[in-house]
Formats: sequence, structure tokens, C-alpha cells
Amino acid sequence: MALPVNTQAPDFTLHSTSGKKFQLSKDAEGKSILLYFYPKDFTPACTKEACSFKDNFDVFKDLDVDIVGISTDPVKQHLKFKEMHQLPFELLSDATGEVSKAYEAHVPILNISKRVTYLLDNDHRVVASYSDLFGAERHIQKMLSNLQKL
Repeated sequence: MALPVNTQAPDFTLHSTSGKKFQLSKDAEGKSILLYFYPKDFTPACTKEACSFKDNFDVFKDLDVDIVGISTDPVKQHLKFKEMHQLPFELLSDATGEVSKAYEAHVPILNISKRVTYLLDNDHRVVASYSDLFGAERHIQKMLSNLQKL
């Protein structure tokens, strides 16, 4: 299960590939944002998902929606993944899995994130969510179809 629509998204602070800490309430204040949780850098499905967000980055940018990827991988690994695939958005490290838990996107025994995507409005309320571990490509399609709700 994902957080229900109209739920206030939990605030969080995580280390980012920008070299700084990213805090949702501060760094995305007043902005719509797409948060996507994914299991692991460099896996085929996660690579396909990240690249689909990259391929549609301009659509979200034109609508003033930031994209942020979150997994339990360390920032150092995120940096390699981001560079290899030329990702134009930040990746955040949820090493403890606490943020993934707060967003109902955590696999406890493995300490990895589930594949869950959230579209948040500029007040950081959930406008749409999509959860599908194996349908990586459908995440971008679902979020694009929900953009008219913002």
C-alpha cells in the first residue's frame, strides 16, 4: 500500500547527490515534486525506470515539477549511477530505510525500498501514487496521466 491521495507527505531530510542534505519542506518549499522510491541502483528495472524519468524530465520541468529518486543505496553509489545514466535529477540516500517506511515504501527484511512513486502538489499533499515492483515503465505513464490534477 502507498500513502492515500490527499495525505500530507511526511517531511524528511536525506543526503543527496548534490553533496548537500535535501529537506522536503525546505528544498521543495511551494513546489510540486515527484518522489520515486526504487530498490537498487544498477539493476535492470531500476535503470529502466530512472531513464524513463530522465527521458521525460523536460515535461516535468516545464510544469515546474521536480523529480527526486530515493533508495537505500549510499550516496557514493548514487553518484556513479547518476553519472553513468546522465540523470538530470537528484538521488537521495535513505540508508536506514526510515523515509521509505514513512512513505510505506520499505521492504523490512531486505532494507530496500519498494518501487513506489508519489506526485505531490505544492503543499506536499499526495495527488497520486503508484506502486508496482515489476512495472517500472508504468510509473512514469501513471504520473504523467495525473499531472492535470496539480
